[in-house]
Amino acid sequence: MKNKEENDALSHKIPTFAPQISKKHMEKSFRQLLQASFKSEDTEEWLDVYFTRPIGLVFALMWIKIGVTPNFVTILSMFLGAGAGWCFIHTDLWWNVCGVVLMMLANFCDSTDGQMARLTNHKTTIGRMLDGFASDVWYFFCYLAIVIRLWNEPIPLTTVKWGIGIVLFCSFAGFYWHARQCQLADYYRQIHLYFIKGEAGSELNSYEQQRRIYESLPEKGAFWEHIFYYFYQGWCKKQEKATPHFQHFFRQVKSKYPNAADMPDDFRQAFRQRSLPLMKYTNILTHNTRATVLYVACIINLPWIYPLFEVTILAALYYYMKHKHESMCRQMVKII
Repeated sequence: MKNKEENDALSHKIPTFAPQISKKHMEKSFRQLLQASFKSEDTEEWLDVYFTRPIGLVFALMWIKIGVTPNFVTILSMFLGAGAGWCFIHTDLWWNVCGVVLMMLANFCDSTDGQMARLTNHKTTIGRMLDGFASDVWYFFCYLAIVIRLWNEPIPLTTVKWGIGIVLFCSFAGFYWHARQCQLADYYRQIHLYFIKGEAGSELNSYEQQRRIYESLPEKGAFWEHIFYYFYQGWCKKQEKATPHFQHFFRQVKSKYPNAADMPDDFRQAFRQRSLPLMKYTNILTHNTRATVLYVACIINLPWIYPLFEVTILAALYYYMKHKHESMCRQMVKII
């Protein structure tokens, strides 16, 4: 008989069948379906609520009707994001407008795959990881576009060409800062969802748990699962390493309340009250704000503004958010 880790691993394989809207959502209106497709009101950004999510839901219903899986939509978004990067190589205004449109379509797909997963109860860890990887692909090609675009251009206020300097600058902004910011923002969102919606409404996973699943995989016949869990456990480990005070607090919580449903409402609300103000920072550090800066920087032909924004404003916001969340966890330990 397979142990729990093996069963979990098998349940995370990429699905091969087309999902259907779950029975509880079948008779709902568009507005009700839109509400059901949100992760939570606490973690949704206003631009997503009133623009991205409604458009994403239209696409989601279309994809579900024709039998397309959420993972297919995620992969489609990668090609759209790569296409946006190609457009941003050019200095012509209309090429850059096309890049903006393609990036927005990629973001609609990113919204759509999550909405499809929630409406069909077809959420998988692999789907979540693909979703995170998709945005990495978009921004990799956008950074590559900035490098190509600026290689032979002079550094502002000098006559020296960027050359290898723009490679180093964009590598630092993208591989170091962008990755760290998105990683921590995603973690804080999942933490918040865990405390307000419990295990079913959150994707808060631990390194130890994912390591056990990885080690339980059969040596043969699980090639993609091995690759996925190898990287996913590393993702979880980095999140945990960046949040030592939360880890201490969460161990205390789990020892007293093994299941999220066991937590009393007053404790749950005390955490929500302290965590909610930080959700706006997690939104800034993910897509909409950074994408807007990218669009403007490319359209006005000053693309170096975007990596500069990444390593200054967003880096400062990252440290502020981390400081506030860790301080909150130190306070919450006292009231467990």
